[in-house]
Amino acid sequence: MRNIYQITIFTLREALARKIFIIFSIVSTLVLIGFAIGFAMFDLQSFMNIRIGKGNEQQLLSQVVGMVRSVIIGPLFGGGLFLSIFSTAGIISALFEKGNIDLFLSKPISRAQLLLGKYFGGILIVFLNIAYVIIGIWFLVGLKFSNWDPAFLYSILTITFAFAVIYSLIIFAAVLTKSSVLSMVSSYVIFFILSPLLMGREFFFEITHSTFLKSVLDFMYYIIPLTSPLGTISTFLAINGTINSYEPIIISFVQLILILAASITVFNKKDY
Repeated sequence: MRNIYQITIFTLREALARKIFIIFSIVSTLVLIGFAIGFAMFDLQSFMNIRIGKGNEQQLLSQVVGMVRSVIIGPLFGGGLFLSIFSTAGIISALFEKGNIDLFLSKPISRAQLLLGKYFGGILIVFLNIAYVIIGIWFLVGLKFSNWDPAFLYSILTITFAFAVIYSLIIFAAVLTKSSVLSMVSSYVIFFILSPLLMGREFFFEITHSTFLKSVLDFMYYIIPLTSPLGTISTFLAINGTINSYEPIIISFVQLILILAASITVFNKKDY
């Protein structure tokens, strides 16, 4: 565990040295500034006056906060994962560069510990930045609407978990190919195309009535990271603090473990 911890901290320092963490933080700060300007321009009192008669003031305020959170969390989930993948894909591929891998393998540390340390280091980088921007938005919402419901903060965990699943795939692709480009492309294809497609697989069942297609999509549903359902869970948590379904979380966790295990197995068998 000590070796994994040391590699994790080393990865964080590496991100600072390569300006990855700083760039991530700058983008997060710009997002917060944008929300601060948007909230400052939003005339809450005029909106309440328009909606008066459709509920008491507290009910209207809760509706407004729920609407604001629902509008924020979707782009925040997608944008946060997009930036996280882009920012961290190079970290693991840099490990396999000539000189770097030789240096690490010369240390008294197992390959499994090395890979896990890099994995947790990438997650730590994303967690800190996601926590920064979400806590910042939660604070701005609290100041603007006098609503300090902590449910919105749960999205820190769901977005970080979604990234952890995708990052396991990035590591697996990097171990196989040593390429950060292929790692990013495969992650984006899953995130933007395959996962949304599989989430709506029931629609394809209804229009095709194909047993073969149903079997193929069901199989893919259980082996491809479920980022879109995790996004839906993030929205439910941010708005009312509840989880609509635990199935995507369980499936994603199992996928994460299996992908990491496969990565370690391949890494242990490779010569450098």
